[in-house]
Amino acid sequence: MKSSLTIRICMGTGGIAAGGADVMAVFADQLATKGIRADIRKHCSIHKVGCRGLCAKDVLVDVIRNGDKTTYQYIKPDMVERIIEEHVVGGNPVQEWAVGEDYHQFHDKQIKVVLSDCGNINPEDIDSYISAGGYSALEQAVKMTPAETIALIKKSGLRGRGGAGFPTGVKWEICRSVDASQKYIICNADEGDPGAFMDRSVIEGNPHAVIEGMTVGAVAIGADKGYVYIRAEYPLAVERLRNALKQARERSFLGKNILGSGINFDIRVKLGAGAFVCGEETALIASIEGLRGMPRAKPPFPVYKGLWGKPTVINNVETLANIPHIIRKGAEWYASFGTEKSKGTKVFALTGKIRNSGLIEVPMGIPLREIIFDIGGGIENNRKIKAVQTGGPSGGCIPAELLDITVDFESLARVGSIVGSGGMVVLDETDCMVNIAKFFLQFTQSESCGKCVPCRIGTKRLLEILERVTAGKGRLGDIELLESLANDIKATSLCGLGQTAPNPVLSTIKYFRDEFEAHITKKKCPAGVCRDLLSFVVLKDFCKGCGACKRVCPAGAITGERKQTHAIDPEVCVKCGACFDACKFKAIGKG
Repeated sequence: MKSSLTIRICMGTGGIAAGGADVMAVFADQLATKGIRADIRKHCSIHKVGCRGLCAKDVLVDVIRNGDKTTYQYIKPDMVERIIEEHVVGGNPVQEWAVGEDYHQFHDKQIKVVLSDCGNINPEDIDSYISAGGYSALEQAVKMTPAETIALIKKSGLRGRGGAGFPTGVKWEICRSVDASQKYIICNADEGDPGAFMDRSVIEGNPHAVIEGMTVGAVAIGADKGYVYIRAEYPLAVERLRNALKQARERSFLGKNILGSGINFDIRVKLGAGAFVCGEETALIASIEGLRGMPRAKPPFPVYKGLWGKPTVINNVETLANIPHIIRKGAEWYASFGTEKSKGTKVFALTGKIRNSGLIEVPMGIPLREIIFDIGGGIENNRKIKAVQTGGPSGGCIPAELLDITVDFESLARVGSIVGSGGMVVLDETDCMVNIAKFFLQFTQSESCGKCVPCRIGTKRLLEILERVTAGKGRLGDIELLESLANDIKATSLCGLGQTAPNPVLSTIKYFRDEFEAHITKKKCPAGVCRDLLSFVVLKDFCKGCGACKRVCPAGAITGERKQTHAIDPEVCVKCGACFDACKFKAIGKG
């Protein structure tokens, strides 16, 4: 019997950055050499796949030989020859390079719907998607009435995954009911949260799922034109999306007379310039129209008056990628995941002080603790967890004592955070929560479009107070001032950016007020992060006089002879921390 062989190489952004293209080239070259049996070459397929989730272990490579799969991690080009000789030819996997228990643990509690085909199919080959059931949902949808499709999506309980969590089927139903000669559907792929890479990875790994979901939505609401609004900083996602659109048109899944149904619909790609505010739907619409990306007051909502004044549905990447699965497998199947009010799964970008950072998809309602410790593998360097920041710069910080909270729209809102688009940043005991609040506010303040006074001026004042506090110049009453100003900004800002920008400030004050008080009254940063509040001293009982600290000090603030206790002049010290990092005897105290 002839051998069958499939080799899958991670070629998402992370895989390419780790050298995936070189690994793929060496595999192709080695398999073409005369030392490899002809029957293996003939029955071998090598193809690129999207993100596998655990990006930290790239380059990840699957070798599937006669149905048996082995996944390898950290693969470099010079490792390929041995894999081919021992595994491909010899049938003996190279166990020392295979993924370990932590890789399997990372995936054990995940339920993959949106990400189910990422890492398995070739994102640049429409036939690979079709072989996995792709476009069968569209084939069903063009035979259903719009009302039947919308009823199915409503019954599934799918809510928007862009942050607001509005019921998708309801949005489609409203737009369908509006009498208009022209309607639009827009995919919001303007992912701008720091540390977030969910939408980018979905488009890179399975662009056809987004196209199919978007086309089903267009058929349901009666739109014949659509846009994917995606930031230009995602060149790989843009390239694969455009390639997928071309292939879909060639196969009659897009364009005129889709699948012989008489329905016309096509999609254009609109590149965004990276403005965070354009993630807000009305600002996004303005950008597509060629205007400055600034939000407008609502109502009217886009489903009534959107792009060029016509009824418009806007869904994000993850929302649309769910649609084909719901059509194919049924509303009851999708609704079986999650909670009563938060159905289905959610994709998160798990980052920060976590052992296993990467892209995950979990059922709504999973305890936060299970994400951090079972999937994420716990905190780096065995430190204590301090908080988890969810929802990107518009979200809140959830303290360690609330880790047993379930991750869903309602539960996170009750503790002052949000699901958001899916950012999840883990913080440990070395993080200063005042500084964290300042970091996120710096981002939202700089990304404010400036149209409304509460956001333009209010976030600036919030940031000024936080900068003063972290510089050791905080005043009594600053905490109360922050709270009052933050609540006013939330209540009076025009759009979601301003309405949620104060969340990191309010949540950190609520759960970590003692750190704010220490900065203001004691002029100390308990985590030892805020530079202006730090002081470095040599601990005499530990100093060996090796001179390492003296050699790295850029200001010449350290004195002392070799093998004698050194000293730091506080008047000269610039508080850079180079001495602290350089001392292997832990003889530099920081406080």
